[in-house]
Amino acid sequence: MNEQIKRTMEALKRNNMVPFYAENGQEALEILKSLIGKDDLIGLGGSVTLKEIGATALVRGGGYNIIDRYDENLTNEERMETLRKGLLSDVFLTSSNAISEKGELINVDGFGNRGAALVYGPKSVIVVVGKNKIVKNAEEGFERIKKIAAPKNCQRLNKNNYCTYKEKCMALLNGEHSLSDGCAGESRICCSYIVQSYQLIKDRIKVIICNCDLGY
Repeated sequence: MNEQIKRTMEALKRNNMVPFYAENGQEALEILKSLIGKDDLIGLGGSVTLKEIGATALVRGGGYNIIDRYDENLTNEERMETLRKGLLSDVFLTSSNAISEKGELINVDGFGNRGAALVYGPKSVIVVVGKNKIVKNAEEGFERIKKIAAPKNCQRLNKNNYCTYKEKCMALLNGEHSLSDGCAGESRICCSYIVQSYQLIKDRIKVIICNCDLGY
């Protein structure tokens, strides 16, 4: 375990979150499996990381009680309803756009369902992150979102916006910028910024940090 991961895990403990260390994606999946039960109602945040370690396939593969946002038969209205239902899950699985050495989870959402679940609702939240997402502080986390996470997710989701075509947020063109700067319209995904700096319900949030690169 390198010193940066160690500092981050110690900070998470101070912030009333439970850190776990995994050497690779397979170890991260085994830890995640130990934290969920067959009787739990499981909600899912949109996450490349969860897909990469096999967590999405695991819970969708049978034997688990899930709110399945990825069901291809859902209409747009039904899909939005599954996102709302995720806030009432027993366990919510997600990743984070960034995690700081101060033990902060830094995220941006379009609809806000993932950020809302991190803040309140599900009884337990399991966050899986690769070491590539560790930053020094929240400010660096916001920069990471605008330079890496948002452009790559816009490309993945085929959004028709500046991020997709230029591979960076247009707000970066102006030097100094606020979080609200950027593109506008229905294709924007940077709508709600959430920083989880402390958890009042001790141990509600579990963070699995993997010693490899995962997701965006």
